[in-house]
Amino acid sequence: MKRSTATPLAVLFVGAALVLQACGGSSDNGGGDAGTPTNGPGGVAAGEAKGEVNKSEYTAPKVPLSNDTFTVATDNPFTTYNNQTADGNNSYNTFALTQVLAGAYLLDGNNNVLLNKDVMDSVEVTNKAPFTVTWKIKPNVKWSDGAAWGCHDFYLDWLSQAGLAKNGGKPAFSAASTTGYELINKVECTDPNTVVTTFTDPYPDYKGLFGVSSDVLPAHIVEQQTGVADITKVKPTDSADIKKVADFWNTKWNGFDAKLMPASGPFKITGFEQNNSVTLERNDAFVGNKAGPAKIVLRGVSDQVAQAQALENGELDVTSSAQPDANAADRLRNLSSQGVVFGAKAGLSFEHLDLNYKNKLFQDPAVRKAFMQCVNREALVEKLIRPIQPDAKPLGSLLFFQGENGYVDNYAQYTGKADEAKATLTGAGWAPGGDGIMTKGGQKLSFKISHTDIPRRKQTVELIQSNCKAAGIDVKDDTDPNFLDTRVSAGDYDVALFAWSAAPFKSGTQAIYSTGAGQNWSAYSDPKVDQFFKDAVKSTDPAAANQLYAQADKQLAEDNYSLPLFNPPNMWSYKGIDSVYFQSYNGALWNANEWVKQG
Repeated sequence: MKRSTATPLAVLFVGAALVLQACGGSSDNGGGDAGTPTNGPGGVAAGEAKGEVNKSEYTAPKVPLSNDTFTVATDNPFTTYNNQTADGNNSYNTFALTQVLAGAYLLDGNNNVLLNKDVMDSVEVTNKAPFTVTWKIKPNVKWSDGAAWGCHDFYLDWLSQAGLAKNGGKPAFSAASTTGYELINKVECTDPNTVVTTFTDPYPDYKGLFGVSSDVLPAHIVEQQTGVADITKVKPTDSADIKKVADFWNTKWNGFDAKLMPASGPFKITGFEQNNSVTLERNDAFVGNKAGPAKIVLRGVSDQVAQAQALENGELDVTSSAQPDANAADRLRNLSSQGVVFGAKAGLSFEHLDLNYKNKLFQDPAVRKAFMQCVNREALVEKLIRPIQPDAKPLGSLLFFQGENGYVDNYAQYTGKADEAKATLTGAGWAPGGDGIMTKGGQKLSFKISHTDIPRRKQTVELIQSNCKAAGIDVKDDTDPNFLDTRVSAGDYDVALFAWSAAPFKSGTQAIYSTGAGQNWSAYSDPKVDQFFKDAVKSTDPAAANQLYAQADKQLAEDNYSLPLFNPPNMWSYKGIDSVYFQSYNGALWNANEWVKQG
């Protein structure tokens, strides 16, 4: 999953796992609200792409090539080319990389999983026992620097994310998630364009591997920079070569260096301003039809009202936000007379509070329960979400969205009643001190909620502080603009407030909630949850897998580890482009290669 400064699923989650119906659209007159899935000005439904051949394949369409530059804003800036490291994994990197790094499959605006026919001939399950998948790559697919894109890149993807390579007994690669890849015990390059992957167990979510998370990185760069002659000859047990490869993979693809970071998709990165923007230009070496726009500048603007103002002033062509803001939404709606199209729809991310088990306070089940009892989720939704999405409700699941098969509200008992929270604490031996804050054994019940500088998150904490104080719980605000960059993956927090962003592969949640998994930063552990996930991930019966995920979801709620808050709507707006839509996992640029300037 991806944590999102929205997550995710990214945190909207990178490598996440939930599925929900498509949403969104644009008005057919080029202005107004994009709240329903109608045709946009270019005659394409907002959740679709012009290049869809059918609901299982995608080929980039021919569009007019222009010299246009489109400037797009999203909530936070791009930070890293390798978005698969534990400390880099973030939705806002995916929002740029979706057009830069090609993969075997991609997601359309309706979250359908489509075979990427620009780079792939086919992907087939060629054996059921052992479970084997054969990936056929089109001939002559190239990186932007002219190197071949093929099996060696897939091999590096597996080597870096399977969790098999060790360094001093610990994982050599700091991968955010190993889900799926860890079930592959052999990757064979029968020729440069054929990849045969053999699994130890069936893995029905194999379409989420090798590309949906922008994880197919250039193996030839690793070979050049490390002196390893052929990455496909490196085994997970080759300690010397593994150390060289892992050291590079873990650290050398941060920020931007043109020599180290070629593109395999419609655009390549040509500029980077830290904490500000990333510039994408048309990749003329792309094997498919070339992108329409010559250049896209993606800026990080955390204030959604400032995004709206910049669009109104002509400084932006597109705004896109996984952080809904009522004031920004109102301002954007009022620009319809100027030809601005505004859209807001529930996406595939959810805000939540993770309690860090490394903090002794949260090793007390009564403290975890009391905290969840005092958080008024209904008030949060009423104040922060319903002004944008009137039918929004508090989310009652960590693994399912409302309306999804398997959804059960496992948190309905938590209604924000401070007296219930106080009773829970008193019954566990906590007593109010002179300032009204609960104490036990000389320890005060005080902790911080850490989050990025998104205005809505600060409002969330303020509302929690007010309600929990009445229960004798002292909640402090810890606002850090860089919280998701390094601190969250280091487990540097008491309570973490962020979002996960989801692709349609529920197996990705295993990396978040299983003991010792790559994105389980709070030291949460429950053997029953571990087993539910192990069984679900390899189940070839979708109904049985869904039931196992539901059992894991129920047990997570009983443990009071993480409190889901709500499923926030995405917001986007644009002017002067034929059709723009915020794809919940990949952001506004998911179909930017198809954009055509209007007027």
